[in-house]
Amino acid sequence: MTITVDDNLLKTFEEQLDPSRPEESPMPAKVLGYGEISTVFEILQEDQSEIAFKRMPLFDTVAQVESYESLYERYNEQLVKIGLQLPEYGATHIVTDSGRIVLYLYQEKQIADAIGNKVIHKVSNDECFLLVRHVFRELNKVWKFNNKHRNKLELAIDGQVSNWSVQEMNPNNPSIGRDTRLEYLDTSTPLMRENGKELLDAVLFLKPTPLVMRWVLKRFYLQDILDRYYDLRRVCLDLVANFLKEQRSDLVPGLIDVTNEFFRNEAVIEHLAPLTPGEVKSYYDNDASTWRLYLRLRRMHRFMSRKVLRRYYPYILPGRIVR
Repeated sequence: MTITVDDNLLKTFEEQLDPSRPEESPMPAKVLGYGEISTVFEILQEDQSEIAFKRMPLFDTVAQVESYESLYERYNEQLVKIGLQLPEYGATHIVTDSGRIVLYLYQEKQIADAIGNKVIHKVSNDECFLLVRHVFRELNKVWKFNNKHRNKLELAIDGQVSNWSVQEMNPNNPSIGRDTRLEYLDTSTPLMRENGKELLDAVLFLKPTPLVMRWVLKRFYLQDILDRYYDLRRVCLDLVANFLKEQRSDLVPGLIDVTNEFFRNEAVIEHLAPLTPGEVKSYYDNDASTWRLYLRLRRMHRFMSRKVLRRYYPYILPGRIVR
């Protein structure tokens, strides 16, 4: 598939978008999923129907958004070089008549039932464990690269099951086998370190929060969140703990065994400490608390912007997140 994005249509869409009710805008959008930071949606126009968009209205200057686009392209290219499979992807930005700068990242839209967090509700427990083993083998490719290029160029990755799509999935007969191949979806946050320095200006992601609280998030939360995605053990811990959010807590004991087996026998990083049930639960509780705080601050920012300052609020926020 070759993706063709209509920039003029995107500009019209952005000019007419109501972020509080995107599905009711003059050019409606169908929300495909909410992440902790961004929203994935489809623009309901026939020639754009096979494209999943992420919209990022975070930028103050064209130079800033172009820098992000360049880093996004570099990150995706590097993931492909080390052997990960990605859907067709791209990036473009538009500037509205009022001067608002919005980045649109896009990918070939996936079959919903082929995305990992849907798959784990449709296949057997043993197939869920096999799916996670496949994810671990993909993660190994990243840390094999990082080991070889340490202190020169290192990549981060979010291994949660919702960030992977099962290729050639038959939605009428879903299954996971030994030869199942995965595509990695969550490339919109291009975390890379070159010579030990973070290339991404991650402070951008604090912009949708009240100004007075940004220093708190930066001081006490931001660096730890970034660091976890450069740490293979913590990425695996995050993956397992996320099954609690995905309402598959019954799988966690078995997933701990699968993870510890991976640590012992396959992980390219040696001597990783085994996971324990208590650690998984504690990690999940702390992580959920962090993201609840972030979402509360975003909602506070929306209230202040719209109701108090009477300003346009450009961000799309999720409703209640089931945990």
